Amino acid sequence: MIETDQFRRFVRVDSVEETERGLLATLHGEQLRLDLVRDDIVRVKISRGGRFDEEPTFAVCVDPLAESVSFGVEFGGDVVRVRTAALVASLWLDPFRLDVHRPDGSVIAETAPAADGGYWAYATLNDAFTLRRRCRPDDAIYGLGEKAGRHNRKGRDFTLWNTDVLNPDATAEFRAGRPPGDPRADRTGTEFDPFYVSIPFFLHHAHPAGTMVGSFVDNGHRAHYDFVEAGEYAVRFEGGQYTEYIFAGPAMGDIVRDYTWLTGRTALPPLWSLGYHQCRWFHYTQDAIEALARRHREEGVPCDALWLDIEYMDGYRVFTWDTSAFPDVAGMLAKLAGEGFRVVTIIDPGVKHEPGYPVFDAGVARDVLCRTEGGDLYIGDVWPGATAFPDFVTEDGRAWWAELTTAHVRSGLAGIWNDMNEPATGVVPPGRMRFDRGRAPHARYHNQYALLMAMATVAGLRDAQPDLRPFVLTRAGSPGIQRYAAHWMGDNLSRWDHLWLSIPMAMGLGVSGQAFVGADVGGFRGHSNAELFVRWMQYGALTPFCRNHSEIDNVDQYAWAWGDAVLDLARAAIRLRYRLLPYIYAAFVRAAETGAPVQRPLVYDHQYEPVARDLDDQYLLGPDLLVAPVVAAGQTARHVYLPAGDWYDWHTGERLVGRRYLLAPTPMERIPLYARGGAVIPMWPEAPPSTDGYRPREIELHLFVPGGDGTHRSLLQEDDGLTRAALDGARCRTVFEVTRQGDTLTLRAESDGAGYPEFAREAFRLFVHGAEPAALRLDGAELKARDGYFTIPNAGAAFGAELRL
Repeated sequence: MIETDQFRRFVRVDSVEETERGLLATLHGEQLRLDLVRDDIVRVKISRGGRFDEEPTFAVCVDPLAESVSFGVEFGGDVVRVRTAALVASLWLDPFRLDVHRPDGSVIAETAPAADGGYWAYATLNDAFTLRRRCRPDDAIYGLGEKAGRHNRKGRDFTLWNTDVLNPDATAEFRAGRPPGDPRADRTGTEFDPFYVSIPFFLHHAHPAGTMVGSFVDNGHRAHYDFVEAGEYAVRFEGGQYTEYIFAGPAMGDIVRDYTWLTGRTALPPLWSLGYHQCRWFHYTQDAIEALARRHREEGVPCDALWLDIEYMDGYRVFTWDTSAFPDVAGMLAKLAGEGFRVVTIIDPGVKHEPGYPVFDAGVARDVLCRTEGGDLYIGDVWPGATAFPDFVTEDGRAWWAELTTAHVRSGLAGIWNDMNEPATGVVPPGRMRFDRGRAPHARYHNQYALLMAMATVAGLRDAQPDLRPFVLTRAGSPGIQRYAAHWMGDNLSRWDHLWLSIPMAMGLGVSGQAFVGADVGGFRGHSNAELFVRWMQYGALTPFCRNHSEIDNVDQYAWAWGDAVLDLARAAIRLRYRLLPYIYAAFVRAAETGAPVQRPLVYDHQYEPVARDLDDQYLLGPDLLVAPVVAAGQTARHVYLPAGDWYDWHTGERLVGRRYLLAPTPMERIPLYARGGAVIPMWPEAPPSTDGYRPREIELHLFVPGGDGTHRSLLQEDDGLTRAALDGARCRTVFEVTRQGDTLTLRAESDGAGYPEFAREAFRLFVHGAEPAALRLDGAELKARDGYFTIPNAGAAFGAELRL
C-alpha cells in the first residue's frame, strides 16, 4: 500500500453550508466544495492554503457547472446529504468521511477506515495528498490510460509519470531496488510501469453486481494508484490540489461518454488516416521514398501514407530537411500526392542549442524556451545533442510552435508525428526544466507537456490547412489529448509478448477516452520474422490505427520482405481493412460523438457477463466485430469467448450462439473474426490502392440475421473524408435498423444530412448471412436476389425491406 504514515489526516468537519451547486464545508483550515455537475456526476475539491485552483490542468474543455441540476440537501446530526435522481453524497462530519451511493443504496464510493477508528477521506503532507476507498477482493479496475500488464488493473499498483520507456536513464528510478527476476524491473517487459501516457481516470467494476463507477482526478502531477490490497485502494498525488469527478454509472458506456464530454472526444479523423501506413526509421532519400511508393502500387498493397523518421532532417534540427537527400521536397510531395500517398514527418520538441540555427535563435529572441529556476535556458541531451525545449505552457510558446508547423506543412505534408514529448531529455534529468517563463515547476506540467505540444501542432495545421481535418500522432499524453492527436504505443519490440501487450494496452487507452490508437505492426525494436509479422499484420489491420514501423538497422519489415507467401497474407489483411473502412469510419463517428472506443474490451458492451471482465487477448472492433488475434508462435487454434447474442464466423459463415467458449482454428491465412447477429456491416466492394478519390457507386451491406427476436442498429456515414464540412452536416448518414419477429426480418434505413458534392453512391448491395431468401419486399415491391445479393437502388433516401426467413 502507498506509504502514508507521516500524512496528516483530515478528521473533522467544522462547518457546512448549502450552495447553489451543493455544499461548502470548512475543515482543518481548508475548504471542501462538493459541486453537482450532472445528476450522476459530482465534483469534490479541497483547497490548499485556503484557495481553490479552478483550472488545475488543460484537461477539462467544457464548463462543468453550466447545466442546471435538481438536488436536495438534508442536514442530519452527524451527516449532511446531497441527493439527486442518480446519487446520494454523504458528508460525515466527525469523523470526516465522504461516501457516495446510488438511491438504491448500492455503492459508488466509500471511504476506507483507518486503524484508529477514523477514515482516510483525505490526508496531506508537504503538498502531496492521498485518499483511500473501499473495494471488494473480486472487483475489477480498468483505465489509467497506457499501462502494461492485464487489462484488469486489480492487484497491482501504478505510477502516472510520462516516461521514455526504453531509455535506461528515464526508467532507472522505477527499476531501482527491485529484485532480480521482478518483471517490473525490465523496461522491455510486459509489466513495466510507467509508460508514455498518464490518465488519472479509472472505472471500478463491482462484483458480483456488475455495476461500474468512474473516478477522474483533475491533477497533472505525478500520481500513484494502488489496487494491491483486497479490500481497499489508495490514490496519492505528489502535488497540486484535490479535484475529483465521481461518475455514478452504472453503465460503462455512460461513464466513458460523460468523461469524454468533460475532457473532449476523439476528433473525427480524415479518412486517409484510417488506411495503411508505412514507416521506418531509415536513411531514406527522395528517390528511395518515391520507389517505395511505386513498390506498394506494383505489389497491390493498399497504402495511404508514407512516414519519415528523424533522418529526413538536417542534423536532427526540427523543421528542416536534409536537402542533399531531398533536393525537391515540394515536388516529391506533389508527385506522391498524385499517386494517392500522403506524407507525415516526425517533429520532436527538442530544439538544437545552436546559435545561428533560425529556430533556436527565434526561440531565444521571443523568450519561448523553457528556463531553469535561476533563469538559464534548460538544456537537455537528445538527438541533436544539446537541446532546448519550447515552453508550451505559455500562449506565446504555443503560437510560435504553431507558426513553425504552418510553414513546415505548407510544402505539402499531410500531418505531423510528435515524438519524444514526455518530454524526453536523454541523460539529463528533466526536473530543472521549468515552465511559464520559469514560474511553474516541472512537476506541474511534465505529464501535460505532450497535450500542450499537440494543441500547438494542431493550431499550426489549421492555419496551413483551414478546411482540412488535422492529423497528429503523439507518443505521450494526458487527459484531453484525444481532442488533438492519435496515439501509437511507443517503442515496442518485435516479440510475441509485445503483440499480446498491445491488446490490453489499446483497450485501456480506449476506455480512458483515447479511441485512435495502434501499435507498431511487426514491432519497432529488434528483428521481426515471417510468422510474427503475418500475425501482427492480421491483427494490426483490425485496429484503429494501422502503421508498419521498425527501427534502423533491423531486418526489412515491408509487406514483401519475406517473399510471396508472406506478401500474399499481408496484402489480404490490408485489403480486408480497406474493404471494412466504411464500418471502421462509422466507429470513429461514434467515438467523436459519444466517446465509445473503437477498439474496446468485451466488458464495455457486456459488463454483466462475469467472463468478459478479464478477457484481454480478444476485443471488439466497433460494436459488431469480435477479433481474436494469434499471440503465440506456431498456434494453429485458440480459445475464443463469444459473449451473449448470435455471432457469425466471418470466414465460414457459421452462426454460433454466444455465452460460451469455442476452439477456433487459426491457419496462417486468418485470425478468428466474428460478426454480431443483427448487425449490418457496410463494406467497400473492393480494396482500392488508397482512399484518395475512391468513391464507389455501390456499397455492400452485410446483414447478419439474428437468431431471436429483437432490434439492432448499425451506422454508415459517407462524407468527403477530408474537410470539416461533415461536422456542419455535409454528409449522408444512414442508420440501419434490423428487427426480427419470428420468421419475419425487417431492415429499415433512415438517412439524414445535407449531402456533399463528391457523393457518388447509387445503390446498396445487400448480402444476407444466415438465410438465403430468394426475394424481399422493398418498399412494398418484390426484389429478387442475383449473384447472391440484392441490389437496392439508393442515392441517400430512406427505405424499408422485409424478408421471410
